[in-house]
Amino acid sequence: MFKITVTPRFGDIDSLKHVTNTVVGDWFETGRNEIFRIFTPDLDTSYEKWKLIMVRTEFDFIDQMYYGFDVEIRTFIDKIGTSSFTVGHEAWQKGKLKSKGKAVIVHYDFIEQKSKPIPEEIKEKLRKHTCDEE
Repeated sequence: MFKITVTPRFGDIDSLKHVTNTVVGDWFETGRNEIFRIFTPDLDTSYEKWKLIMVRTEFDFIDQMYYGFDVEIRTFIDKIGTSSFTVGHEAWQKGKLKSKGKAVIVHYDFIEQKSKPIPEEIKEKLRKHTCDEE
């Protein structure tokens, strides 16, 4: 599991000091960076080097998040298939789960425009980040 801490910015909130719904997707995206590095260590997003494409994302809002308190983003591997894997995300504030979500990502060749099986050595690296905590 990977963990990062984000600090809600003033522009991330509404008039009630709630974190707006659109911000959570950005935070979850940032939480995926270390998983992206497993496939592309230098995070070079050139057409020839990038190997991933997201095909689905979803998240649920469990409770309100507020300005003035840091949020811990937890990112983990939920499931690994032949050419795709599912990433789980959680947003925690003040010790409580506030939002959770998933993203399905495909190992993809942009030049050939098709999915590719995930190499076994990459699958092994992904397995190290499955969630066995909370």
